Order: sequence, then structure tokens, then C-alpha cells
Amino acid sequence: MFVDLVRIRIKSGKGGDGRVSFHREKYIAAGGPDGGDGGRGGDVVFVVDDNMSTLLDFRMKRKYVAGDGEMGGTKKSFGKKGEDIVIRVPRGTLIKDAESGLLIHDMSDDKPYVAARGGNGGWGNVHFATPARQAPRFAKPGLPGQELYLTLELKLIADVGLVGFPNVGKSTLLSVTSAARPKIANYHFTTLTPNLGVVYIDEGASFVMADIPGIIEGAAEGAGLGFDFLRHIDRCRLLVHLVDVSGSEGRDPVEDLDAINAELRGYSEELAKRPQIVVANKCDILDPDSDNLQRLKAHAEELGYLFTSISAAANQGVRELMGLVYAELQKLPPVTVYEAEYIPPEPEAPTEREIEITREDDGVWYVTGAWVDKVVGSINFGDYESRMYFERVLRKAGVFDLLEQKGIEEKDTVNVGGIEFEYIF
Repeated sequence: MFVDLVRIRIKSGKGGDGRVSFHREKYIAAGGPDGGDGGRGGDVVFVVDDNMSTLLDFRMKRKYVAGDGEMGGTKKSFGKKGEDIVIRVPRGTLIKDAESGLLIHDMSDDKPYVAARGGNGGWGNVHFATPARQAPRFAKPGLPGQELYLTLELKLIADVGLVGFPNVGKSTLLSVTSAARPKIANYHFTTLTPNLGVVYIDEGASFVMADIPGIIEGAAEGAGLGFDFLRHIDRCRLLVHLVDVSGSEGRDPVEDLDAINAELRGYSEELAKRPQIVVANKCDILDPDSDNLQRLKAHAEELGYLFTSISAAANQGVRELMGLVYAELQKLPPVTVYEAEYIPPEPEAPTEREIEITREDDGVWYVTGAWVDKVVGSINFGDYESRMYFERVLRKAGVFDLLEQKGIEEKDTVNVGGIEFEYIF
């Protein structure tokens, strides 16, 4: 099965929490705090795998989660970094933001791409020692990882795209010019998936050619198979437009040329302006009394296209066509690599501004927010000094001022991140 469009969810690892620890060693009194920092969370990394040709693997697995960082150790040692998760994709895969559809990265080169970075590890209690607070019994938790919903879209990387109606000989041409072995039969839609082949002209001279499943009228609106696969010629530098000049399908070759070009225009004006070589195929079975070849040549040249005639099945004129294609490619810019349109924000530490204070029907004041959860997670509530530190942090952040502005009274119950206490002025 050929799959070229999937939606996945990725999540980088959470940073490890800082350690609360005190140095204890024989003959050394009051060694002081030595809790180390937590390890950074694992990253989500995309790499190109040239052995993959579709996104089929992603049909069975849609969620990719990296490992969390480990908690800091004693003796000021750092926690172990979380394990990265590596996602392999075919060359030419576009990574897009699933919600906006904006391009994040084009996987067209060999460089790994870090799509989601792991959260930073939290500080150990060694960082909180001061002359006035020599035995801090609290540490900072690690930051959360990054969670993204992505769309992966495969756009094959080929120099040349073969286009034309079904059964005009595209697969046959690819099979006689490269090592590719597409399915060939005398009926419409024999080719159900794009096929790639490398065409060798001479030593050190070659190009990649793609056989795109047959386009029909209405393809740009979703008819037939063409709409699904038109994206695979977006990158092609040159189009080779095959036309059945023999009329064996009962169609007129001039009308066929115009119909396919109209579909290309309907999909993308830029694609319609791509350089083309119009190729009259099946010349070996052309009726000698027919004027199809002359009419098609005149029309193609009138439109400004290069023109040649071949018989792919009989391998007549094919070598000359490939030489012409290679010569035209030397005049054209390299395969398009798309520029990023969107950069996902990296995870940041919550700030004091992310505080919400509400009073529920039970009379309890609730102080909530990501920053509140972060602070609560760093406090050892069984230790008096840690509780005093917690109070100072809340006061400095303006939580008490906000409560008093909202009308809190003596001995009202306050819930801060799940921890309840009586409010005393």
C-alpha cells in the first residue's frame, strides 16, 4: 500500500527533577547540600531513510514519545538524559503543523531534524544554599517536554515527471530507460502508485524520473487517481508529457494534450508553467493515413514546447529522448527544497503571570496555574524551612496581594496547587 499523507503526535521527554540531598561522609560534619540537577528530557528526531518509499509505517503507529530525564543524583551529579526517539521517513517528506498546515521542515537532505526538544532538568538543592539558608530541603522539578501534532506529507524527489492520460505508455517508458519495474498492462489505472527510476545517460550523468499514475479530466477536483498523486510532481524540474498519438484509446491527441495541461493548471499555476517536452508515443502503431502526429507537433510547438516522437514499447527514439531530457535538465535550477513557514515554540518555564484565583461555592479560594504547580512540586511540605520558602515565593509573586484585593478574610481556606491552609493576615 502506498501512503503519502499521515497525521501523528510527538512528545519530547520531561526534564528530570532536581535532587534534595546532603553530603554525609565520615569525619566531615555538616557537609551541606549536594543534590544534583535533573537530566534533560529526550528529543524527537527525524532522519531520512532512503530504504523507505512510503509513509505506510505511520498507519500503524501514530504516537511517538521520547524518554524522560532522570532525577539528579547525590554528590552534585547530574541525572541521565532521557532517551531520544528517532523517526525515520522517506526522502522528500514534509513535516507540517497539523492545525495550521504550515511547513515546519523539508526532509530532503541527510541532516537529522530535531522536531521537539526535551525539557530542561530541574535544579538540585545545591543551588539554593545561602548564608541564611544553609540546608535547603527543596529542589526544582524538570520542565515538561514539547507536544506537537504533525502532518507528514511525502513529495517524491525526482528531476523528471512523466505525465499523461492512463495507458499512454509512461510505465513502459520508465521500464525501458531504468531498472524500475512498474506493473504494465493494457488497461486504465494499471499504475496505482508513483514509481521512481534512475536513468543513466553516461558515466557520472544520470537523473531521477517519476512515473505518476494516470491523470484524467477532473483530477484537480479529485476525480480518478491524479489528484492524490499530483503532489509528487511539485518538485520535478521538467515534465515529460506522453501523448498516445495512435488514437488507440479513441481520443484525439491534441485534445489530450490540452486536457492534461488544464488539469495541471487547476492544481497549480506554477506547475502548469513548468518546462515540458511533449512526446508522441505509440508511433509504431500509428495509421499511415492519420495526421495525428503532424497536428500534435504543430500544436505543441505553437504552445512553446519541445516535441519528439517515440515508441516506448519498441524502444524506438527512446535513447534520443533521454539525451534531450538530460540536456534540458542542465539548463534548469536544482530540485526545489521548501523553506520553513513555522517554527514551533520551545517549552518555557511557567511565569508568575500564569496565576488564576477563583472562589468556589464551597467558600475555598483556589490558586491555580502552571507556575503554581511548578512551585508546589518543588517544595518539601514536611520541612519547616521549605514551607517558609514557599510562603516567601508566593508573597514575592503577589499571590497574597491578589487574594486580599479579591476580598479574602481571616481564616478563609486557600487551596494552592492542591495544598490547603488557613489564611492569616
